[in-house]
Amino acid sequence: MMHPPSALQAPSARAGATRQQGGLTKEYLTFRLGGEEYGIDILKVQEIRGYEEPTHIANSPAYLKGVVNLRGVIVPIVDMRMRFGCEKVEYNGFTVSIILHLGQRVVGIVVDAVSDVMELATDAIRPAPEMSAAIDARYITGLGQVGDRMLILLDIESLILSPSMGLAGVGSE
Repeated sequence: MMHPPSALQAPSARAGATRQQGGLTKEYLTFRLGGEEYGIDILKVQEIRGYEEPTHIANSPAYLKGVVNLRGVIVPIVDMRMRFGCEKVEYNGFTVSIILHLGQRVVGIVVDAVSDVMELATDAIRPAPEMSAAIDARYITGLGQVGDRMLILLDIESLILSPSMGLAGVGSE
């Protein structure tokens, strides 16, 4: 189920890993890019905002849309569709920026839509197969099975803060 940007709240302080009937579970924020659904650790999410056009930075990679001023913090905005080499899509009312708090950095990612917050048991997560893909396998923590849906679980912090993203000099907290 996709939600407009105002439909989801920031994660609560008690979100994260919990025990459920003898097994460890973890909460993920799920989002869509084209026909694929991805999940990221809910504890990395600071807030979800409607998409607003950022201020462009000259000579930056195409996937770096620019920066926004978020209550005095300059936040770089990465278009995940462009980063993963997906076909371009028009931004609409479901397009959102997910603001992430990654270590000492605040970074935003643009996604097609936010789907849900899901709790997955660790035994419902399978290792990602070795294959050539737009996403380096070291940034995929696993594949989560929820009913007939398959979630690609990302290590969003390692991906966004990797040297290949080129965000070292862009924005600061």
